[in-house]
Amino acid sequence: MLFDTHTHLNAEEFAEEIPEAVERAKENGVTHMAVVGFDSKTIEKSLELSKAYDGIYSIIGWHPTESYLYTDAIEESLYKQLQQRKIVAMGEMGLDYHWDTSPKDVQKDVFRRQMRIAKELKLPISIHMRDAIEDTYQILKEEHVEDIGGIMHSFSGNVEWMERFLDLGMHISLSGVVTFKNAKEVKEVAKAAPLDKLLIETDAPYLSPVPYRGKRNEPAYVKYVAEAIAELRGMPVDEIGKITTQNAFQLFRLNEDSIK
Repeated sequence: MLFDTHTHLNAEEFAEEIPEAVERAKENGVTHMAVVGFDSKTIEKSLELSKAYDGIYSIIGWHPTESYLYTDAIEESLYKQLQQRKIVAMGEMGLDYHWDTSPKDVQKDVFRRQMRIAKELKLPISIHMRDAIEDTYQILKEEHVEDIGGIMHSFSGNVEWMERFLDLGMHISLSGVVTFKNAKEVKEVAKAAPLDKLLIETDAPYLSPVPYRGKRNEPAYVKYVAEAIAELRGMPVDEIGKITTQNAFQLFRLNEDSIK
């Protein structure tokens, strides 16, 4: 039993084979997944998928690289969409200083605005953070993320930073990066993260795990993330699957009876 807590099954790469990708996921023990929408087009597709499939949920928000496009009208639309069924979190939001598409001050403003909506609607948040760890931490702290909690999506910081985000009440989600030979810090995080704060994801179609590195990722491959963590911690993979799935259900406030 596996829960892919961050996938983009709504991406163009899956346009022609969504049913097949969902079936492959089920065949590999992936019983639940959260499809993340981060702009107008992908938000609509995420909502469409969560309505069409049992076990698929939506996380919707506005990506930091798209912050320059954020408007009051978009915010109003997003606010309404967030109140639909099967919305489990808001995101992915945050800061991205790697891709120079939106000014930093604009990213920060849009990040804070979304956090305030999430707090009003009592939704956890999913954080995108690239080359911006200090500013991301500061905003989460200043905006009191502990009131709602959330996910450090595809976390790539070190153990020290992990502990700081945990202190804010965040969960740590690991992706296929944990399978990479040279991802030493992420492997240390996988070993050190408290089991009750650990989640797994694919970020498909990106970040494919070994043995599919360099190819398109898909939800079925979250099992390789679970296997890598289990090996690093010396635990049965089934136990990692059960624990991370229960963590996701608790964070997303879903009915745990359906995962027994």
